[in-house]
Amino acid sequence: MKIKVLNLYAGIGGNRKLWKNVDVTAVENNEEIANIYKDFFPEDNVIITDAHQFLLEHFQEFDFIWSSPPCPSHSKFRFMTTKMNHPSQKRPIIYPDMNLYQEIIILKHYFKGKWVVENVRSYYEPLIEPQICSRHYFWSNFNIPDIKIQQHNFIKKHHNALSVISNFDLSNYKIKHRKDPLLRNCVLPELGLHIFESAYKTDGHPVQKLLSVSPTSQTSPKGDFSEEKEHNISLKDNSNELSQISSNDETSLNNNIKLNRGNRLQEGLN
Repeated sequence: MKIKVLNLYAGIGGNRKLWKNVDVTAVENNEEIANIYKDFFPEDNVIITDAHQFLLEHFQEFDFIWSSPPCPSHSKFRFMTTKMNHPSQKRPIIYPDMNLYQEIIILKHYFKGKWVVENVRSYYEPLIEPQICSRHYFWSNFNIPDIKIQQHNFIKKHHNALSVISNFDLSNYKIKHRKDPLLRNCVLPELGLHIFESAYKTDGHPVQKLLSVSPTSQTSPKGDFSEEKEHNISLKDNSNELSQISSNDETSLNNNIKLNRGNRLQEGLN
């Protein structure tokens, strides 16, 4: 029995590339990008529509849901560009897109299968505590062990180099959309596979032994694991100014998380 997968904000399918024995419905609102996805994964059902609304209306039809909502409004990189001194580099301040947290809450409280929401590490303390794996934030109802994946400076690389890294060749496509953001926004295939396999590991058994079992019938994992798209961005290779802001921001974020956890622990003792 194939696992019925909903792949939201699918892009060109980086996260999905190594999945096997799956029946995938991919949702992408950009027709040009969706057509590239179809070329790479002709067996998938590709729907061109708003992923956020599609999730609300169809989430109960699937066994596994992956969502990667747009990340720019949350990312450290964009936050740092709002503080740049040069007018040509400075970007306007925008509200963080709360669709991210809407989807997490809906999935956590209503969806009975396995689910994961992926995004960049945010410049602010997350409103719902995520798991961290390979420099991404993940919210899910299963445990995601951290793994080491080779990091790249995705910002400065030409799309030809990005094609090699992500294993997607776009050289034959003549499209309006810039190719480098398409490739940069991909979750690396090996990370996508790691997340998918983590959803169906029970007591250390690999996913291949569970594929014949309906994912929605799996035993719930112990503990609650519920509580950036400029992926894999290496900030340290930009400028001294960006690197310094990144370092300070990371330190502040970690200190705040530790402080909040300490306060919650103290409240429980009282």
